[in-house]
Amino acid sequence: MIQSVLVANRGEIARRVFATCRRAGIGTVAVFSDADALSPHVAEADTAVRLPGNSPADTYLRGDLVIEAALLAGADAIHPGYGFLSENADFARAVHDAGLTWIGPPAPAIEMMGSKVESKKMMAAAGVPVLTELDPGAVTEADLPVLVKASAGGGGRGMRVVRELADLPEQLEGARREAQSAFGDPTVFCERYLETGRHIEVQVMADRQGTVWAVGERECSIQRRHQKVVEEAPSPLVEAVPGMRERLFEAARLAAKAIDYEGAGTVEFLASGRAERGGDDPDAGDFYFLEMNTRLQVEHPVTECTTGLDLVELQLQVASGQALGAESPAVSGHSIEVRLYAEDPAQNWQPQSGPVHRLDLPENAVEFDVLRSPGIRLDSGVVDGSTVGVHYDPMLAKVIAFAPTRTQAATRLATALSRAQIHGLRTNRDLLVNVLRHPAFLAGDTDTAFFDTHGLDVLARPLASADTERLSALAAALADAAHNRDVATVNTSLPSGWRNLASAPQSKTFTGGGGDLEIRYLLTRYGLKAEGFDDVALVSATARHVALDVAGLRRSFAVSRYGDDVFVDSALGPVSLHAAPRFTDPSAVVAEGSLLAPMPGSVIRLGAAAGDTVTAGQPIVWLEAMKMEHTIKAPASGVLTELSVTAGQQVDVGTVLAVVEAAQPGGEL
Repeated sequence: MIQSVLVANRGEIARRVFATCRRAGIGTVAVFSDADALSPHVAEADTAVRLPGNSPADTYLRGDLVIEAALLAGADAIHPGYGFLSENADFARAVHDAGLTWIGPPAPAIEMMGSKVESKKMMAAAGVPVLTELDPGAVTEADLPVLVKASAGGGGRGMRVVRELADLPEQLEGARREAQSAFGDPTVFCERYLETGRHIEVQVMADRQGTVWAVGERECSIQRRHQKVVEEAPSPLVEAVPGMRERLFEAARLAAKAIDYEGAGTVEFLASGRAERGGDDPDAGDFYFLEMNTRLQVEHPVTECTTGLDLVELQLQVASGQALGAESPAVSGHSIEVRLYAEDPAQNWQPQSGPVHRLDLPENAVEFDVLRSPGIRLDSGVVDGSTVGVHYDPMLAKVIAFAPTRTQAATRLATALSRAQIHGLRTNRDLLVNVLRHPAFLAGDTDTAFFDTHGLDVLARPLASADTERLSALAAALADAAHNRDVATVNTSLPSGWRNLASAPQSKTFTGGGGDLEIRYLLTRYGLKAEGFDDVALVSATARHVALDVAGLRRSFAVSRYGDDVFVDSALGPVSLHAAPRFTDPSAVVAEGSLLAPMPGSVIRLGAAAGDTVTAGQPIVWLEAMKMEHTIKAPASGVLTELSVTAGQQVDVGTVLAVVEAAQPGGEL
């Protein structure tokens, strides 16, 4: 019987495994990098062991240090979570050799599925339909578009879509760099890219006695950068196509049995068809093996909610030698999960770093537990006050809804997200809500081209309208005035902005998503007089809450301020504002044409030298941050008059990387 589990991971998945261990009375051990010293998963473990350094290569990817930590802390088992060492066969063997229990599949099974190239050959031999692998050196125009993929690992790292043959060498090199950085293996391959495929996967669970469960399917078609954003169970496509589920389950069981699998795993397929057409679509139900993930998946909660199973608990039982029942539980209801990322979808999914001031859902969300009745579940790696750094993936949380029907689950989840208080970093929250409310999503039409089909610019629009932003800025100004009264040391009985004689209005300026918002108002004996708000009356105002009557409707605004950043939450939509300084700091002014670092990171390549003539859109600097490459391009054609960085240099957000002096009309500088 397992007594103490070390989780060889961090953040949300470490907390998730710890939650099941606590419920089972099993001890917990965390490992942490220097960057994660204050992470919630460290505080929640019974014991924590430091892995010196910050980068994954120095810490969470050091299997030798992780095993030493387990032995030092007295753990008798290691759970790998997902990512990092979770699909490393050598690490699994080393865990066994150290006399510890490995909570995962046998090392040979990991090895066989570890190479996407070799695993496809094996699956084809087992009778599982596959997409043909293409040799990168033999790709022709007729093969395009193709998808470059890393042979090891996943999560979108080392994946590139290539539509022009001339772009293939550069994309191959970029994919190899990402794969080497993320997985320690630069091997890549190509396969035909299906523009509008459906990503369907089957959760499997197998024991040592030979029983293999197909524990329901999930659909994960809505993706960005080949990383899943929205996941659900069951799949709308599979629900619509007669007989597809049985064929999927049989293929998944064949895959698991072919490698003598044990524990939790996921067999991923690319399918064709549209849910709203169902059986009328002649291609509906065709599917091809993509890969098998020999670990727990990020999206496992939707399967837990629709089956009532605790998959981590089953992992512990199987690792202890216990047998599964003859049949897996039946599926009921519908569950949808979204990944809340610190990123800006409207700016090419640019990841964000910095403090998380507040993350709070309006419902009584369950944390890290199976939902057995309709509700909301939150699996998060951060808490109020956490900081998102640049060394790891910027996912803040997974928010999961469970309800009797798909529409109910989508509605419940969209409402919970829209009314959540998410203060600090820019996130993809608005995009997630817009997706969940989109008619195509509600119809089940969710292929991998969803963002291209429906327009990222449309889906990434703020939930709050321009009028709501202005109204929220007024609430922020009134809350700020109330705060100033609260902290005043003289004349505390006078109302805010009081004068003996009529005077100019109070003025506060905020910067919002639509630009600058100047709020001018007077608080008179007859009430609020705010310029541009003729139909607005003040009901009450404190430093944290403002109530306004707007055209006869009572509106409530919760106002939170952190330095100059202000967050206003209301039923009309969340608004993020920045209080503009009264005077500009000259040292903060940068030259026109400056290229600023959008995030902290490491310069890995330069695309030009100082003095070069460059064209608009030309790559100038490549940054590596949050396990991905980010390209900084010239904003206009002209001359690169300044290049302030070198390859290998670490930069902070806002650092001036280069300056491009734009060409004047007619081509002259």
